[in-house]
Amino acid sequence: MKPIKMNKLPTSENRPGAAPNEEPVEGAHRATGAGSSLGGEVNDIFPNPEVPEKKPRRNFTASYKLRILQAVDNCTESGQIGRLLRREGLYSSNLTAWRRARDNGLLQAMSPQKRGRKLKEKNPLTGEVARLQKDKRNLEHKLKQAELIIEAQKKISQILDITRSINENNGSA
Repeated sequence: MKPIKMNKLPTSENRPGAAPNEEPVEGAHRATGAGSSLGGEVNDIFPNPEVPEKKPRRNFTASYKLRILQAVDNCTESGQIGRLLRREGLYSSNLTAWRRARDNGLLQAMSPQKRGRKLKEKNPLTGEVARLQKDKRNLEHKLKQAELIIEAQKKISQILDITRSINENNGSA
């Protein structure tokens, strides 16, 4: 078996014109000078591996939905729809729902829907009802006070025997 000759990597000792304190070059000599064979900073090449906690929900406008449906309707060759869906990051179920909404003529259904509880409209009579209930409570309180005063006056008149004297005065007159 014949030995294979391996070329030595250029280093500062055997590279012509290299400075004596320069680091050795690994890989091919680049026109921009010594550096990584990846061509840039490592942080620029590799994305941040940290995954966000929750991916935000995408909302599609009615114009976007209609534009995508128009593009799908224009697809004539096999595989064009699949390429379009992959490029846009959509699912075939999106197309089905959007077509159904378009065919029903529900332009409102084509716009993004807000999730969660629906806001109730404020009843314009709510303030008036609250005011009237407060007035009713105040009047009930005054009525109780008046009944207590009348009851007390009756007891006092019974104790002092005022009712007989009033009746006697009315009878003699």
